Order: sequence, then structure tokens, then C-alpha cells
Amino acid sequence: MLKKSQRSLKRWSKQKWRTASGKKSSETGEVYAPARTISSLKSSAKGRKKLAAANKKKKEATKEGKQIARHGLHKGKKR
Repeated sequence: MLKKSQRSLKRWSKQKWRTASGKKSSETGEVYAPARTISSLKSSAKGRKKLAAANKKKKEATKEGKQIARHGLHKGKKR
């Protein structure tokens, strides 16, 4: 029997993570998120705006030399 944290990691690793464009983040500066999250964000104007803001924060953090950007896409999600 797996521990709760191990089950969570197993579930997380089964998700298909990608950028909105489908290209590498190192090339585009976009955030990585689960494919379901990206498709739901791209389906509405509000979601596209949120995704654009997250990508902007990611690019700014990358310019500053940070590996991790607090972009807010995963805010409030149970992980």
C-alpha cells in the first residue's frame, strides 16, 4: 500500500504536462501545466488572459535567473 504522498506523486506523474504552444518552455518562456488545465484556460477569454499573465511572470522570473516562477496558475489547487 502506498503512502498518501506517494499516491499523489504517482497521479501527478501520470498527467500530461506541456506548454500552451506545445513547444519547450526553454524556447518560448511559457509555463508548464497539465494539458487539461491549458485546454480549459484556452477555451475562454478570461482563461487566455490568465495564461498570458502567467507566461509574463514566468518570462520575468527567467530573466532574473530564477528557476521557479510564482505565476498563480496552480493557486488553490490541492496537490
